[in-house]
Amino acid sequence: STSENATEIKYISALAQKVVEECKLIPPSRLPQVEQLLYYLQNRKSSPVEGKVEKKEKRTAKPRELTPFEGMELDEEASITRVDEYVELLYEGVPEKIRGSALILQLARNPDNLEELLHNEAALGALARVLREDWKQSVELATIIIYIFFCFSSFSQFHGVVSHYKIGALCMSVVEHELKRHDVWCEELRKKNKSAPENGSLRRDQDKALRKYQGLRAKQEQLLRVSLYLLLNLAEDTRTELKMRNKNIVSLLVKVLDRDDEELLVLVVSFLKKLSIFLENKNDMVMDTIEQLAHLVPCEHEDLLNLTLRLLLNLSFDSGLRAKMVEVGLLPKLAGLLGDENNRQVVMRILYHISIDDRFKGMFVYTDCIPQLMQMLFECSEEEIEAELISICINLAANKRNAQLVCEGKGLKKLMKKALKTKDCLLMKMIRNISQHDGPTKPLFIDYVGDLAAEIRAEEEEEWVLECLGTLANLTIPDLDWELVLKEYNLVPYLKDRLKPGLAEDDLILEVVIMIGTVSMDDACAAMLAKSGIIPALIELLNAQQEDDEFVCQIVYVFYQMVFHQATRDVIIKDTQAPAYLIDLMHDKNTEIRKVCDNTLDIIAEYDEEWGRKIQSEKFRFHNNQWLEMVESRQADESETYLYENDNDRTDLFYSADGITPADGSVSPDFFSDLQAQNGDSHITG
Repeated sequence: STSENATEIKYISALAQKVVEECKLIPPSRLPQVEQLLYYLQNRKSSPVEGKVEKKEKRTAKPRELTPFEGMELDEEASITRVDEYVELLYEGVPEKIRGSALILQLARNPDNLEELLHNEAALGALARVLREDWKQSVELATIIIYIFFCFSSFSQFHGVVSHYKIGALCMSVVEHELKRHDVWCEELRKKNKSAPENGSLRRDQDKALRKYQGLRAKQEQLLRVSLYLLLNLAEDTRTELKMRNKNIVSLLVKVLDRDDEELLVLVVSFLKKLSIFLENKNDMVMDTIEQLAHLVPCEHEDLLNLTLRLLLNLSFDSGLRAKMVEVGLLPKLAGLLGDENNRQVVMRILYHISIDDRFKGMFVYTDCIPQLMQMLFECSEEEIEAELISICINLAANKRNAQLVCEGKGLKKLMKKALKTKDCLLMKMIRNISQHDGPTKPLFIDYVGDLAAEIRAEEEEEWVLECLGTLANLTIPDLDWELVLKEYNLVPYLKDRLKPGLAEDDLILEVVIMIGTVSMDDACAAMLAKSGIIPALIELLNAQQEDDEFVCQIVYVFYQMVFHQATRDVIIKDTQAPAYLIDLMHDKNTEIRKVCDNTLDIIAEYDEEWGRKIQSEKFRFHNNQWLEMVESRQADESETYLYENDNDRTDLFYSADGITPADGSVSPDFFSDLQAQNGDSHITG
């Protein structure tokens, strides 16, 4: 009831207030969060199974809490009342300093004591001084004192004290120094191992050196871990993080990536992930970083794997780093993780980024990625396909070999069935990408021409129709009876009506033009379209879209098809203004448009003498103008001594054997096959 709810809210409010008052570590500004937590705790389900699921969703991988390190055990319990005695030990020799600081650490690890220690300036000042003066003398001492300040750094409100004693800067120096020491140890070990172990004593020496190195390294990793954790806590403030960046924190962290200690690696990868959000830090993470991270994928440590993948995701926004990921062999490793529920989404996002790049689409063929993706796609419920999943599929389908893999078995049939059932535009976009490839996949679409044509006439949403029409327009299949399709689904009026500028979205009108170009490859269809008066409609559209090269190119291609067929040649030459428009476009800046125009005009000139003369005189006039401009510019340049010295460079101004056409061979007999790509929509990726 309402009164019960009101009482409950009042009770939680009062309890939250009490918690904030009693616990000095929670600032009053956090009161709403405390209320929210209490409400959640009161209402959460007690079922262990549900609890588990919830935990899985909420859980984010982060470094594990620090625990006392080896060699810090004490035989006595510290007391907050005896802090001054412990501080006095800090003025003795190194063993006493270690004991004194270890006792203070025991106190600092209990958050209830931090407030009191904070006010004991003598203790904190002495600890900071000992750390500054003696950290190089004893790794244990440095580790313990940094650990004490780490306890303060775990709470935002105590960051001031850590900064006051400049512990952050000191930790940076410690990390840098320790990494240099490690390099020296490795070099010494390498020299020792270089000499072949011929006798037993030499082998014993080498074993001893290795054990010594392992002991030093273990202690050093404790120091690195506590120092880096403290720095990670301080990096909560972006200004502090910027100072760390200026002191080269990124390269220090990358150097630690070759260690084996998993908890240290979790920390380092967490830190790098936090830093990678900023472009400047990401740029500092050079190619070596990717190579180091690749060794961690996959790994047994769940948190480390999750963090590594999330860091790789951040870095995969950079095309150079993406290329490096493929180069170091991450693609098959990522494909192998698609079955891992905990990491699937991150893996999919990285794969999506890699799939954007045309250079790498073909690499997916060599992994088991595509069969897995297809299985996931077919298992998806009808309501919702994951955005990452369908996006990868759209991108990969733009590659011919991938498209063939997708269609293997009954792949295309299943895709088509799912798409037509769900009316999913993105699924149809994937199918459309598959349909653009010549080869064994294109004839598979013959079975679905009727379905697609029916969808176009069904007055569905424009986006859906666009994808269906785009797929049909890609089907340049010689065996396909387009005339039958146009008649059965009454598509001619539909296509003609959609050509009116402004009646539909430009994308849809463009697909209609491409569709007309595709069906015009068939003699009977070209005649049917010409009779319907589609050419004047195309000329009107050409006028409206003359700035859009894609539109112009596709409309001119339709004219080419019409002129190519005997049945429609007379209509286009004698009854329309198309040739005049083609002459205007003959010298367009766009090479594709020029190419289509030249080929179309060549056919017109061959079959109509009057237009042939006009075309020839226009070509002559254009070349003559170019010649005159060149001569004038040469004369204007007084430093040019020999006017005609380099004229041979301009081969386009010479007549070729075929009459007045450019001598660079731009009229190619392969033109017809070249143009098939125009219908391909090869630029479409998800």
